Parts: sequence; C-alpha cells; structure tokens
Amino acid sequence: MQLLTPAAVLLITSAAHLAGAQEQYFDDPAYFPDVNAYGNNATLFAFPPCGSFTLEEATIDQMQDAMRDGSLSAVQLLTCYVQRAYQTRDYLNTIIEFNPDAHNIAAALDAERAAGTVRGPLHGIPFVVKDNIASKDKMQTTAGSWALLGSIVPRDAFVVTKLRDAGAVLMGKATLSEWADMRSNNYSEGYSPRGGQCRSAYNFTVNPGGSSSGSGVGVAANVFAFALGTETDGSVINPAERNAVVGIKPTVGRTSRDGVVPECTHQDTVGTFGRTVRDAAYAFDAIWGADQRDNYTFPQPDQPGGFMPAFSNRSALQGATFGIPWDSFWVLADAEQQAKLLDFLALIESAGATILNHTEITDYQTLVSATGWDWDYGTHRGYPNESEYTVVTVDFYNNIATYLSELENTSMRSLQDLVDFNYANDGTEGGNPYPLGIPAFYSGQDGFLASLATNGTESSTYWEALGFCQSKTRTGINDALGLNGPGPQRPDKRIDGLLVPPDVAQAAQIAAQAGYPMLTLPAAVHSESGMPFGLALMQTEWAEAELIKWGSAIEDLVFAEGRAKAIGRTLPEWRGYLERNLPVINA
Repeated sequence: MQLLTPAAVLLITSAAHLAGAQEQYFDDPAYFPDVNAYGNNATLFAFPPCGSFTLEEATIDQMQDAMRDGSLSAVQLLTCYVQRAYQTRDYLNTIIEFNPDAHNIAAALDAERAAGTVRGPLHGIPFVVKDNIASKDKMQTTAGSWALLGSIVPRDAFVVTKLRDAGAVLMGKATLSEWADMRSNNYSEGYSPRGGQCRSAYNFTVNPGGSSSGSGVGVAANVFAFALGTETDGSVINPAERNAVVGIKPTVGRTSRDGVVPECTHQDTVGTFGRTVRDAAYAFDAIWGADQRDNYTFPQPDQPGGFMPAFSNRSALQGATFGIPWDSFWVLADAEQQAKLLDFLALIESAGATILNHTEITDYQTLVSATGWDWDYGTHRGYPNESEYTVVTVDFYNNIATYLSELENTSMRSLQDLVDFNYANDGTEGGNPYPLGIPAFYSGQDGFLASLATNGTESSTYWEALGFCQSKTRTGINDALGLNGPGPQRPDKRIDGLLVPPDVAQAAQIAAQAGYPMLTLPAAVHSESGMPFGLALMQTEWAEAELIKWGSAIEDLVFAEGRAKAIGRTLPEWRGYLERNLPVINA
C-alpha cells in the first residue's frame, strides 16, 4: 500500500471539498482572467467559492463562527486559501514556500475542536510568516537568498511557537525584499532571488511596499487570513498602508526577535497584518511577551488580560484628542493625499474627537528629511554621528554572525561569506551593480559592503549616533504627545495619539528610530497610481493598547459612516496585471 504525502492528501481533500463547485475549473475566468472582458476591477480575479462560506474579506471571527456551527472546518478553510494562493501565485507571488505539514496541522486542530478543545480565536486560522522568521519544520528560512538554501534553523522563532500554541495553522512563508532591504540601497521592493518579484494586486507596476511585501500583499488579496512581518524602518507600516490593510508595528522589545534574521538590535521588531484591526490584534495578542532569548523583551510592562480588552467602538471617540504634526510630516504628502486624509480627520471630528494641529515633533527640521525617506540622513547632512544608518550597519555585521552561528548545514558564517556568495553568483544574486548584476539590485550589494566596512566596531561615532537617534526621536514624539508637559509647539495636555500620513515614510522612520509603536489603517486609494494609502496612529513606548483602542474606534466609525465617503479599505483592481516590469516603479 502506497502512503500519500501530506501535499497529496491536501490536493485530494481540496478536490473532494470543492467538487461540483469547480466542475468548470478550466473555463472559469477567475482562473484565466480576460483583461478585454473584465478590465481593471475587483472581479478580475474573483474569489473561488468555499463551499457555502463566503471567505473573501471574511474576518477571523466570522471564520470561527462558521467552524463553531460546523459549516466550515480548519481543513476546508486551509484548502480554500491554498486554492486562492495558486489562483493568484503567478501574478502576485506572495508565498515563497508552502508548508507540506499544513493539512495535518489543520486536521489535528479539527480533531481538537471535535473533542471540545478550542485554543482561542486563532484556532484553525491559516497564516504565513515572512521568510526571515524561522520555522523548525520542512520549510526553509532564507530571507529570500539562495545563500541560506538548505540551512537548518535550531528552533521555531519564538513568535512562531506562540502562534502554533494559539492553534493557528502555518500555511507557508511569505516573499519579501531580500535580507529585509539590508543588502542594497537602490533595489526593487518586494524582490528576492529565491522568491522573485512580489507584486501588489492594486497595481502590478509599482512598489508593493516592503520589505514585508508578501505579508501585506497576501492579506490584502485574501490569500491568507493574517501574517507576520518584521520592521527595522517602515517594513510593516509601509506594505500595510500600500495594500489597504491594518499593520501593527509594536514597540521594540514587545515581541521577541529570537529566530528572526536580524538587522538592527535597537530597531528590529515583529509586527502583524490583518484586514481589520481585530484580526491584526488577535495575531499581536498571541505573539507579545517576554522571551529568555531576547533581553529587549524583559523591561516590557505586563498587560493583564492581554490586548483584546482594549477594543472600543466609535463612541470612545467622544472627547478624545489627537495631534497632527503638520509641518513634521503632513506637509510632505501630495495634495490628493492631504485632501483625502483631511476628509478622514473631519469624519473623526464628527464623532466628537478634537484634532489639534501643529503638535510637532521637536527638532523635526533636523530629524526629518524633506526630500524623502533617507536612513543615512545624518551623514548626508554631514554628521555620521547623527545617522541611523551608522547604527544599522554596525549592528547588522555583528548580529548576522550570531544568527549564522546557530545554523546547521550551511557554510555561511559571516557577512563576508554572504558578500562572496553574491559575487560568485552574480547572475542570480546580483552582487555587482547593474548592468554587471541584475536590475532588481541596481546598486548591487552596497548595503552589505557598507556594513562590512564597519567590521562591527562599536566606535564613539556609533554610540553617539545611537544616542542621538534614540533620544531626539523619543523626546520629539513625547513632546508632541504632551508627555513632557506644555511648551513651544506642544499641547497643554496629554493627547491620545498622533495621526500621521504613513505614505510619508519619514513618519515611520522617526517611530522606528525611537523604537516606538505605530498602527496604520486603510484610508483611500490614489487616483493616479491606484495604490492605497493609510492614516496611522503613533504613540510612545509600550502604548500598543492605546493604538488598538483608538484604531478600533476609528475603524468602527469608518465601517458605520466612512465607506459612504470613500474612506477605508477597498478591494484591489489588479491594475497592469499583464505587465511584468522589473524593477517595479518606486512611486
């Protein structure tokens, strides 16, 4: 008797579950979209039926209700998402690798439910993690690079263990910008040699947001229920807001980095993506907490009962006060974004909130580049001892050596090994600048080379840069929030959060340098590019409960009144889905 592999079982289960509904599979335009017949709209890649359950845009609560009443199982839910993933795979490329154990995991969780055990709101819910987050299973962890193919990690990342314990089903690994954007400074966002180019379902020709590209795009296109990403400087907030989903970027130290391919000790954090605040918060509530392998998690305050009790509705906005750092960030948004985001603010005010303008980041003139995101802005001003990049390049040199030292079945042990590998495999890894290398890495591996040049030395310039970036941004945000008392350009009382335009990447950059949390909400879609943009909340350290409280209140208001005013999440229209430009346009 021949035993079937888990993948074969999954295919058979898929066929059995969807029999009848997919009899016309090869004639179904959902699988072979016709641009002449459908044009650019949300029905171009219509979601395949999932039995009697409407899975497209379904919330985690709705999935749980269906599993509770027996109209859906975890295996069926996984099957439908896998089918959606294959339907869109050649177009979006959100998943770099599928988990061959996913079916068995889902089946075991169905058995638990049948026996009366439900672990919580994530029981049986499929998710993915960015391919720089380790899983000790049959999947690779490569950060998108061929250099780590075949390497064996010592254990699950702490956050993966927490989600497994919560009953979530690890469906696969998400595509990303290779090495989480560390290796190059002029590159195609969402590209990695192992994973290829991830593309946004809103517009295939432009930047999908990165470096957690597959995580954001996949949640937006209903390829999986929720996802994990990582952020050093904007890599959760940017793909979330550019794909009309919710992104939660926690305080550095709120979520463990153990098992995550590292970048910067002082700025790395693991965040979550969901189509709603509640979905993203369910994932965050499962992964936060102290971990003995990450001492940055030790100082975090306890949150009795977790973060879900922080949820509120639009009535909470009555009497709330939010600040607008207009000169710090808002003035840098284009006119269309400003107009639509001001409509969003008017909606919030209509619910009883007060909006205070000019609650500025102290010394924003020094901290914020007026010409765009620039993580070496200090050096470009003539002060490497005031540059975030000074810190990142040193940290990466040391951290990557520590990470590689724990891997088995690989000869990669240092940053020099990775640099040499990229040069030796220039045709795939693009070690040299284009045209010697590949267009996706136009500047080659200049990020790696900048890090290599530091030799990991924590010089006086390094410590001065760290002190400057952290102290100035933390003071700046806390001043704007009124935490340091009234003063020039500061409110006369503590306010409930700063509302910022996250498509102005400098906003996420200031929070990243501070190590402070952000949450972004879908706001609108730009008429020219077709790409979404968001409205984000910024807070002080350990204030994730505040972000969830106000984010859920604003989202409830949007659901009640905002959608009639074209505010909030919209479905992708698959603009340019037949185009295959590389690199994507950084617009």
